[in-house]
Amino acid sequence: MTTVLIVDDQPLQRFGFRMLLESQDDMAVLGEADNGTAAVRKTAELRPDVVLMDVRMPGLDGVEATRRIVAAGDRSRVLILTTFDLDEYAYAGLRAGASGFLVKDAQPEELLAGIRAVASGDAVVAPGLTRRLLDAYADRLPTPRGGPGGGRADGTLDPRLEALTEREREILTVIGKGWSNAEISARFRLAESTVKTHISRILAKTGARDRVQAVILAYDTRLVRPAP
Repeated sequence: MTTVLIVDDQPLQRFGFRMLLESQDDMAVLGEADNGTAAVRKTAELRPDVVLMDVRMPGLDGVEATRRIVAAGDRSRVLILTTFDLDEYAYAGLRAGASGFLVKDAQPEELLAGIRAVASGDAVVAPGLTRRLLDAYADRLPTPRGGPGGGRADGTLDPRLEALTEREREILTVIGKGWSNAEISARFRLAESTVKTHISRILAKTGARDRVQAVILAYDTRLVRPAP
């Protein structure tokens, strides 16, 4: 059973989400929140598998609420709902630690599939779309720490990459470029099962929650540069 907390400042929107989710045998709505502050509090109290998070709310918005939920280190994962796919709120939500985002006009089956995917540990954003989103807001990326390839000004490797093998850094680089598992498999002549093992190790070693966060890490450490 996948448990969900619905966060939206519009009562009718919350009602619609609840009706949809409660029609599913494998989902249960634990509660609702109409603002970010309540979302943080109820997530800590209820510990849902997935927080379905609107981003544009008065007071504490969904981006800051997401940041606080992720920082608390709980098992709950956040699925952002936004208006446009290439949206500054989607960008900010992913950087805050959300496991993905969906546009608000998604079909019901897309929303249900997204919730199930996030609950199982997957990310609900195509890697290529994540890259386009990061490229679109490249001016908001952190100041480069040094040279290319994850290096810093003093010639040392970014600490977040130190535990990775050379092959794992190569794979993280192409994950950051939006490559699929099949493309990575063909490029490096590896079985897809081996690619998945490498990705699992990358996530474990770097502390990235999922593939989306791995893409962001590749940008932050300058393994990948924004498109010109």
